[in-house]
Amino acid sequence: MGDLLLVRHGETEWSLSGRHTGSTDIPLTDRGREQARKLAPLVARHHIAAAFVSPMQRARETASLAGVDGAVLDADLSEWDYGGYEGITTVEIHRSRPDWFLFTDGVAAGPPEHPGESPDEVGARAERVLARIDAALAESEGSVVVFSHGHFLRVLTARRLGLPAQAGALFQLGTGTMSRLSTEHRRHVVAGWNVRPDAYCSHGPLSPAGQGPEEH
Repeated sequence: MGDLLLVRHGETEWSLSGRHTGSTDIPLTDRGREQARKLAPLVARHHIAAAFVSPMQRARETASLAGVDGAVLDADLSEWDYGGYEGITTVEIHRSRPDWFLFTDGVAAGPPEHPGESPDEVGARAERVLARIDAALAESEGSVVVFSHGHFLRVLTARRLGLPAQAGALFQLGTGTMSRLSTEHRRHVVAGWNVRPDAYCSHGPLSPAGQGPEEH
């Protein structure tokens, strides 16, 4: 069975400022586009059997710039629905809810079209995505790549490893990075995490992405 490659989209103005970006469809920054272009050699190292992408333009643009054309749009790959916290930073939320934590508390209710999601609801979406990924992996010796968003991919990883959705909190993920989930002794494992293209040389991975401000 091939690997599952997880690509978080490149930088946006809102990821740079830490604003929760779920349903707001904003483009990449120039730096975000450069991050996406640099992902192309990493993706090209793998035989890609199937590709899936969130419908948001920041994910679709990342896929295209990374050299992956024809990725299947999958609405289940959209970012966490932040409901009433859309566009708001964690610092701002903590002014009224100092102990608030997304992965355990979920979000405040939003408008009818974007009411917000609980961690378990995001986990249910991740399960549907994983079912489609497993079907694609079963049909080929190649790998599957998905282009999506930070918080969703963290929950997806937790569920892939048999952990509850809330355990996504353990997997920090920067913009413009690629991670690899593989198998060992028939168990799902993390084979590479949060890697930026400039962390690679001819001998393989050197280091994970640098840690900066929390990005959404």
